[in-house]
Amino acid sequence: MVCGVYICAICLKQTSNNTKAKFLKFQVINQARPSFGIEPWEIPYVHYPKPKTHNREECVCNGVRYFAILSMQRSGSGWFETLLNSHINVSSNGEIFSIGNRRNNISSILSTMDKVYNLDWFSSASKNECLAAVGFKWMLNQGLMEHHKDIVKYFKNKGVSAIFLFRRNLLRRMISVLANSYDRDAKLLNGTHKSHVHSTEEAQILAKYKPTVNATLLLPDLKEAEEIITKALEYFKSTRHIVLYYEDLINNQTKLKDVQEFLRLPYRDLSSRQVKIHGGNLSKQVGNWDDVQKALKGTSYEGMLHADYQM
Repeated sequence: MVCGVYICAICLKQTSNNTKAKFLKFQVINQARPSFGIEPWEIPYVHYPKPKTHNREECVCNGVRYFAILSMQRSGSGWFETLLNSHINVSSNGEIFSIGNRRNNISSILSTMDKVYNLDWFSSASKNECLAAVGFKWMLNQGLMEHHKDIVKYFKNKGVSAIFLFRRNLLRRMISVLANSYDRDAKLLNGTHKSHVHSTEEAQILAKYKPTVNATLLLPDLKEAEEIITKALEYFKSTRHIVLYYEDLINNQTKLKDVQEFLRLPYRDLSSRQVKIHGGNLSKQVGNWDDVQKALKGTSYEGMLHADYQM
Protein backbone atom coordinates (compact mmCIF):
# COMPACT_ATOMS: atom_id res chain seq x y z
CA MET A 1 0.00 0.00 0.00
CA VAL A 2 2.84 2.40 0.90
CA CYS A 3 4.63 1.65 -2.40
CA GLY A 4 1.42 2.29 -4.34
CA VAL A 5 0.88 5.65 -2.66
CA TYR A 6 4.51 6.65 -3.33
CA ILE A 7 4.36 5.73 -7.03
CA CYS A 8 1.06 7.57 -7.42
CA ALA A 9 2.55 10.70 -5.83
CA ILE A 10 5.57 10.63 -8.13
CA CYS A 11 3.35 10.29 -11.23
CA LEU A 12 1.15 13.20 -10.14
CA LYS A 13 4.22 15.35 -9.61
CA GLN A 14 5.60 14.56 -13.07
CA THR A 15 2.21 15.25 -14.68
CA SER A 16 2.04 18.58 -12.89
CA ASN A 17 5.49 19.58 -14.09
CA ASN A 18 4.68 18.61 -17.68
CA THR A 19 1.57 20.79 -17.76
CA LYS A 20 3.77 23.80 -16.99
CA ALA A 21 6.37 22.97 -19.63
CA LYS A 22 6.85 25.43 -22.48
CA PHE A 23 7.66 24.65 -26.10
CA LEU A 24 11.38 24.45 -26.70
CA LYS A 25 12.97 26.30 -29.61
CA PHE A 26 15.12 24.11 -31.82
CA GLN A 27 17.70 25.52 -34.21
CA VAL A 28 17.96 23.57 -37.45
CA ILE A 29 21.56 23.18 -38.49
CA ASN A 30 22.42 22.73 -42.16
CA GLN A 31 24.09 19.40 -42.37
CA ALA A 32 25.30 17.39 -45.32
CA ARG A 33 22.52 15.50 -46.99
CA PRO A 34 22.27 11.75 -46.43
CA SER A 35 25.17 10.10 -48.24
CA PHE A 36 23.58 6.84 -49.31
CA GLY A 37 26.01 4.41 -50.90
CA ILE A 38 29.03 6.45 -49.81
CA GLU A 39 31.80 4.93 -47.73
CA PRO A 40 32.51 6.71 -44.41
CA TRP A 41 35.98 7.79 -45.58
CA GLU A 42 34.43 9.50 -48.63
CA ILE A 43 32.13 11.84 -46.70
CA PRO A 44 34.67 14.70 -46.31
CA TYR A 45 35.12 14.66 -50.10
CA VAL A 46 31.43 14.83 -51.03
CA HIS A 47 29.92 18.31 -51.14
CA TYR A 48 26.54 19.95 -51.74
CA PRO A 49 27.32 23.42 -53.15
CA LYS A 50 24.82 26.26 -52.99
CA PRO A 51 25.77 28.53 -55.91
CA LYS A 52 24.83 32.21 -55.83
CA THR A 53 24.41 32.54 -59.59
CA HIS A 54 21.91 29.77 -60.31
CA ASN A 55 19.70 27.12 -58.74
CA ARG A 56 20.75 23.49 -58.87
CA GLU A 57 17.06 22.59 -58.86
CA GLU A 58 16.47 18.84 -58.84
CA CYS A 59 20.24 18.23 -58.60
CA VAL A 60 20.55 19.91 -55.21
CA CYS A 61 20.99 16.54 -53.50
CA ASN A 62 23.65 15.33 -55.94
CA GLY A 63 26.99 15.11 -54.15
CA VAL A 64 29.93 16.82 -55.89
CA ARG A 65 33.62 15.95 -55.64
CA TYR A 66 36.26 18.69 -55.88
CA PHE A 67 39.52 18.14 -57.77
CA ALA A 68 42.50 20.00 -59.22
CA ILE A 69 44.81 18.78 -62.01
CA LEU A 70 48.36 19.75 -61.00
CA SER A 71 50.80 19.66 -63.89
CA MET A 72 53.48 21.39 -65.97
CA GLN A 73 53.14 23.00 -69.39
CA ARG A 74 53.27 20.58 -72.34
CA SER A 75 52.71 17.50 -70.18
CA GLY A 76 49.45 16.41 -71.79
CA SER A 77 47.20 18.20 -69.31
CA GLY A 78 45.13 19.89 -72.04
CA TRP A 79 44.43 16.54 -73.71
CA PHE A 80 43.73 14.90 -70.37
CA GLU A 81 41.28 17.64 -69.42
CA THR A 82 39.31 17.15 -72.65
CA LEU A 83 39.03 13.47 -71.75
CA LEU A 84 37.59 14.34 -68.34
CA ASN A 85 35.19 16.87 -69.83
CA SER A 86 33.84 14.25 -72.21
CA HIS A 87 32.29 12.69 -69.10
CA ILE A 88 28.74 13.99 -68.75
CA ASN A 89 29.16 14.44 -64.97
CA VAL A 90 32.47 16.35 -64.94
CA SER A 91 33.37 20.03 -65.32
CA SER A 92 37.07 20.86 -65.50
CA ASN A 93 37.31 24.58 -66.08
CA GLY A 94 40.70 25.00 -67.69
CA GLU A 95 43.87 26.80 -66.65
CA ILE A 96 42.19 29.43 -64.50
CA PHE A 97 45.40 30.66 -62.84
CA SER A 98 47.03 31.53 -66.16
CA ILE A 99 45.55 35.00 -65.49
CA GLY A 100 48.03 36.87 -63.29
CA ASN A 101 45.63 38.81 -61.06
CA ARG A 102 43.96 35.60 -59.92
CA ARG A 103 47.22 34.48 -58.32
CA ASN A 104 48.59 37.81 -57.08
CA ASN A 105 48.27 36.69 -53.47
CA ILE A 106 46.83 33.84 -51.46
CA SER A 107 43.55 35.72 -50.87
CA SER A 108 42.85 36.00 -54.61
CA ILE A 109 43.82 32.34 -55.09
CA LEU A 110 41.46 31.11 -52.37
CA SER A 111 38.55 33.31 -53.49
CA THR A 112 38.97 32.06 -57.06
CA MET A 113 38.90 28.45 -55.90
CA ASP A 114 35.83 29.16 -53.77
CA LYS A 115 34.03 30.44 -56.85
CA VAL A 116 34.92 27.33 -58.87
CA TYR A 117 33.94 24.85 -56.18
CA ASN A 118 30.72 26.69 -55.38
CA LEU A 119 29.74 26.16 -59.06
CA ASP A 120 29.73 29.91 -59.69
CA TRP A 121 32.49 29.72 -62.30
CA PHE A 122 31.35 29.74 -65.91
CA SER A 123 33.42 28.36 -68.77
CA SER A 124 32.83 26.32 -71.91
CA ALA A 125 33.20 23.20 -69.75
CA SER A 126 30.65 24.20 -67.10
CA LYS A 127 27.87 21.77 -66.36
CA ASN A 128 26.67 23.58 -63.29
CA GLU A 129 23.62 21.64 -62.16
CA CYS A 130 23.91 17.85 -62.18
CA LEU A 131 27.60 17.42 -61.55
CA ALA A 132 29.54 14.63 -59.90
CA ALA A 133 32.95 16.36 -60.01
CA VAL A 134 34.20 19.90 -60.58
CA GLY A 135 37.73 21.25 -60.82
CA PHE A 136 40.34 22.96 -62.95
CA LYS A 137 43.88 22.72 -64.29
CA TRP A 138 46.78 24.29 -62.37
CA MET A 139 50.37 24.58 -63.58
CA LEU A 140 53.09 24.33 -60.94
CA ASN A 141 54.55 27.73 -61.95
CA GLN A 142 51.25 29.60 -61.43
CA GLY A 143 51.52 30.37 -57.72
CA LEU A 144 51.00 26.78 -56.63
CA MET A 145 54.51 26.17 -55.31
CA GLU A 146 54.94 29.60 -53.72
CA HIS A 147 51.75 29.27 -51.67
CA HIS A 148 51.77 25.51 -51.23
CA LYS A 149 51.25 25.54 -47.43
CA ASP A 150 48.03 27.56 -47.62
CA ILE A 151 46.83 25.60 -50.65
CA VAL A 152 47.45 22.25 -48.94
CA LYS A 153 45.48 23.51 -45.94
CA TYR A 154 42.65 24.60 -48.24
CA PHE A 155 42.62 21.25 -50.07
CA LYS A 156 42.42 19.34 -46.79
CA ASN A 157 39.75 21.60 -45.25
CA LYS A 158 37.62 21.67 -48.39
CA GLY A 159 38.10 18.04 -49.32
CA VAL A 160 39.83 18.70 -52.66
CA SER A 161 41.52 15.75 -54.39
CA ALA A 162 44.73 16.41 -56.35
CA ILE A 163 45.42 14.75 -59.70
CA PHE A 164 49.12 14.99 -60.57
CA LEU A 165 49.92 14.64 -64.27
CA PHE A 166 53.54 14.60 -65.48
CA ARG A 167 55.60 13.29 -68.37
CA ARG A 168 58.18 10.62 -67.80
CA ASN A 169 60.15 11.80 -70.82
CA LEU A 170 61.12 15.33 -69.80
CA LEU A 171 63.17 15.74 -72.99
CA ARG A 172 60.03 15.39 -75.12
CA ARG A 173 58.31 17.90 -72.87
CA MET A 174 61.17 20.37 -73.32
CA ILE A 175 61.04 20.06 -77.11
CA SER A 176 57.28 20.61 -77.04
CA VAL A 177 57.75 23.72 -74.87
CA LEU A 178 60.29 25.16 -77.33
CA ALA A 179 58.07 24.47 -80.34
CA ASN A 180 55.00 25.96 -78.66
CA SER A 181 56.97 29.03 -77.61
CA TYR A 182 58.13 29.55 -81.21
CA ASP A 183 54.59 29.29 -82.58
CA ARG A 184 53.36 31.83 -80.03
CA ASP A 185 55.36 34.42 -81.99
CA ALA A 186 55.39 32.89 -85.49
CA LYS A 187 51.68 31.95 -85.55
CA LEU A 188 52.11 29.26 -88.19
CA LEU A 189 48.39 28.45 -88.55
CA ASN A 190 47.09 31.31 -90.69
CA GLY A 191 48.36 33.94 -88.30
CA THR A 192 46.95 32.33 -85.17
CA HIS A 193 48.65 30.53 -82.30
CA LYS A 194 47.26 27.18 -81.17
CA SER A 195 48.64 25.14 -78.32
CA HIS A 196 46.37 22.23 -79.23
CA VAL A 197 44.91 21.20 -82.59
CA HIS A 198 42.00 19.07 -83.78
CA SER A 199 43.10 18.07 -87.28
CA THR A 200 46.01 16.12 -88.76
CA GLU A 201 46.67 18.93 -91.24
CA GLU A 202 47.18 21.49 -88.47
CA ALA A 203 49.39 19.08 -86.52
CA GLN A 204 51.60 18.50 -89.57
CA ILE A 205 52.07 22.24 -90.11
CA LEU A 206 53.18 22.80 -86.52
CA ALA A 207 55.39 19.70 -86.52
CA LYS A 208 57.47 21.05 -89.43
CA TYR A 209 59.28 23.40 -87.07
CA LYS A 210 62.30 21.73 -85.46
CA PRO A 211 63.54 23.67 -82.42
CA THR A 212 67.20 23.97 -81.57
CA VAL A 213 67.96 22.84 -78.03
CA ASN A 214 70.59 24.65 -75.95
CA ALA A 215 72.86 21.65 -75.37
CA THR A 216 74.85 23.49 -72.68
CA LEU A 217 71.77 24.07 -70.51
CA LEU A 218 70.00 20.81 -71.41
CA LEU A 219 71.21 18.75 -68.46
CA PRO A 220 70.62 21.39 -65.74
CA ASP A 221 67.20 22.20 -67.27
CA LEU A 222 66.14 18.55 -67.12
CA LYS A 223 67.40 18.28 -63.53
CA GLU A 224 65.49 21.42 -62.56
CA ALA A 225 62.23 20.08 -64.03
CA GLU A 226 62.76 16.80 -62.17
CA GLU A 227 63.38 18.65 -58.89
CA ILE A 228 60.22 20.73 -59.28
CA ILE A 229 58.14 17.58 -59.73
CA THR A 230 59.77 16.00 -56.65
CA LYS A 231 59.04 19.11 -54.58
CA ALA A 232 55.41 19.25 -55.68
CA LEU A 233 54.85 15.61 -54.72
CA GLU A 234 56.50 16.26 -51.35
CA TYR A 235 54.46 19.41 -50.68
CA PHE A 236 51.11 17.75 -51.41
CA LYS A 237 51.76 14.25 -50.07
CA SER A 238 49.38 14.81 -47.14
CA THR A 239 46.43 15.50 -49.45
CA ARG A 240 44.29 12.88 -51.14
CA HIS A 241 45.97 12.50 -54.53
CA ILE A 242 46.78 10.30 -57.48
CA VAL A 243 49.92 10.47 -59.65
CA LEU A 244 49.56 9.93 -63.40
CA TYR A 245 52.00 9.99 -66.29
CA TYR A 246 51.14 11.04 -69.83
CA GLU A 247 52.87 8.02 -71.38
CA ASP A 248 50.93 5.61 -69.14
CA LEU A 249 47.60 7.17 -70.09
CA ILE A 250 48.43 6.69 -73.77
CA ASN A 251 49.71 3.14 -73.49
CA ASN A 252 47.28 1.81 -70.89
CA GLN A 253 43.59 2.66 -71.24
CA THR A 254 42.83 1.17 -67.83
CA LYS A 255 44.51 4.27 -66.34
CA LEU A 256 41.48 6.33 -67.37
CA LYS A 257 39.32 3.88 -65.46
CA ASP A 258 41.56 4.41 -62.42
CA VAL A 259 41.00 8.17 -62.67
CA GLN A 260 37.23 7.74 -62.76
CA GLU A 261 37.43 5.42 -59.78
CA PHE A 262 39.57 7.97 -57.94
CA LEU A 263 36.88 10.63 -58.50
CA ARG A 264 34.16 8.07 -57.68
CA LEU A 265 32.48 8.66 -61.04
CA PRO A 266 30.12 6.35 -62.90
CA TYR A 267 32.32 4.72 -65.53
CA ARG A 268 32.21 6.11 -69.09
CA ASP A 269 34.32 5.73 -72.21
CA LEU A 270 36.26 8.99 -72.44
CA SER A 271 37.31 10.61 -75.72
CA SER A 272 39.14 13.67 -77.05
CA ARG A 273 39.22 15.48 -80.37
CA GLN A 274 42.78 16.65 -79.87
CA VAL A 275 45.42 15.47 -82.34
CA LYS A 276 49.01 14.91 -81.24
CA ILE A 277 51.45 17.40 -82.80
CA HIS A 278 54.86 15.80 -82.23
CA GLY A 279 55.03 12.04 -82.73
CA GLY A 280 57.59 9.48 -83.86
CA ASN A 281 61.33 9.57 -83.28
CA LEU A 282 62.78 12.52 -81.40
CA SER A 283 65.67 12.70 -83.86
CA LYS A 284 63.23 14.01 -86.47
CA GLN A 285 61.90 16.74 -84.18
CA VAL A 286 65.11 18.53 -83.18
CA GLY A 287 67.32 20.79 -85.28
CA ASN A 288 70.57 19.86 -83.49
CA TRP A 289 70.01 16.21 -82.63
CA ASP A 290 73.72 15.32 -82.54
CA ASP A 291 74.37 17.97 -79.88
CA VAL A 292 71.46 16.66 -77.80
CA GLN A 293 72.77 13.10 -77.98
CA LYS A 294 76.25 14.15 -76.89
CA ALA A 295 74.88 16.18 -73.97
CA LEU A 296 72.88 13.28 -72.54
CA LYS A 297 75.14 10.34 -73.36
CA GLY A 298 76.21 8.53 -70.21
CA THR A 299 73.72 10.41 -67.98
CA SER A 300 70.57 9.19 -66.24
CA TYR A 301 68.58 10.94 -68.98
CA GLU A 302 70.10 9.04 -71.90
CA GLY A 303 67.12 6.69 -72.06
CA MET A 304 64.90 9.65 -72.98
CA LEU A 305 66.64 9.87 -76.34
CA HIS A 306 65.04 6.67 -77.55
CA ALA A 307 61.90 6.23 -75.43
CA ASP A 308 58.87 6.22 -77.70
CA TYR A 309 55.18 5.44 -77.60
CA GLN A 310 52.14 5.26 -79.84
CA MET A 311 49.05 7.44 -79.84
